[in-house]
Amino acid sequence: MDLAHGLVDHPYDVYRRLRDTAPVHRVTGPDGTSAWLVTRYEDVRAALADPRLSLDKRHASAGAYKGLSLPPALDVNLLNMDPPDHTRIRRLVGRAFTPGRVQRLREPVRRTADRLLDALGPHGTTDLIASYAAPLPITVICDLLGIPQPDRLDFRQWTDTLMTPDPSRPDASKEAMAAMLGFLTRLLAAKRAEPADDLLSGLIAVRDEGDRLTEDELMSLAFLILFAGYENTVHLIGNAVLTLLQHPDQLARLRKDPARLPAAVDELMRLEGPALLAIRRFPVEDVTIAGVTVPAGETVWVSLSAANRDPARFPDPGRLDLSRDTAGHLALGHGIHHCLGAPLARAETEIALAALLDRLPELALAEPEPTWRPSMRVRGLSSLPVTY
Repeated sequence: MDLAHGLVDHPYDVYRRLRDTAPVHRVTGPDGTSAWLVTRYEDVRAALADPRLSLDKRHASAGAYKGLSLPPALDVNLLNMDPPDHTRIRRLVGRAFTPGRVQRLREPVRRTADRLLDALGPHGTTDLIASYAAPLPITVICDLLGIPQPDRLDFRQWTDTLMTPDPSRPDASKEAMAAMLGFLTRLLAAKRAEPADDLLSGLIAVRDEGDRLTEDELMSLAFLILFAGYENTVHLIGNAVLTLLQHPDQLARLRKDPARLPAAVDELMRLEGPALLAIRRFPVEDVTIAGVTVPAGETVWVSLSAANRDPARFPDPGRLDLSRDTAGHLALGHGIHHCLGAPLARAETEIALAALLDRLPELALAEPEPTWRPSMRVRGLSSLPVTY
């Protein structure tokens, strides 16, 4: 069954049908390869924590998976790893995203949000993705890594090219990867020459002094933090703003009681999280999910957004309810591969929304229908025109 177009254009409708009729179903992706799609909450949660479902592409059967082809220097990252390598590398970088460190970042994040809103002026029309939702996390992640101001390029162009390839420009993805690899190579060389008090300098010290990272692991880790730290948060913020503007009653409640924001962020990411699918998995042995046996080596997609809209777990799941108990939602994953930057992503989204509530009381959609990026994996806006 080829559901590729439906999964791109109307994902929630397709997920609802599959949950009801075929919760583990063989589908064909846009690249022509097949995969097993898992859609029910309990099955998705269990699959995310199942050690038999590997992220390592070496467990994929020949010809069963194409995926994004990264150069070796960018490919040795946490999204392609199982323990023990995954455990070792995650432990090395995990302290950068502890609640304490994230708390210290809250004030600088708010200053950045205010500066971006200052640039908009008191009234007008803008694409809120380009003017706010994208530059905010770029600034935060560059500050965290220690990327100097003059070297902060437009990562959005690279990441958009990688995540949403243009069929009319078949070489664009390779060019974007080459540009990003060149940028990171120069950046690491500069940091080695002049270390500073930042995450990248710390990772280089781990590599050079303790030899606990290979050079490719170091490069891949820098790539992943830059790429994922930016990409997901842009969509978290953009999707959250759109959803609130589409639900003026809920937005009014938040304006009256901003203390609800932390809980609201979890409900917003449950309803319109940035990841439709988790990273693909490959069974290391035949695995039975909901009565369906998936052969070893085949590709398994687990749908985070389908699970988060499963009525068996969240009653009336398509309704935005900022007072809902969202405990256990899977927007940021589950198990050992739960999003490493989750505390920072939550804080950035909360602060971005708080600044908008404070500063732009008349914020409204400039166009009735948003334009979603065409992707089976990412739920994100191409633009968000607003008046304020």
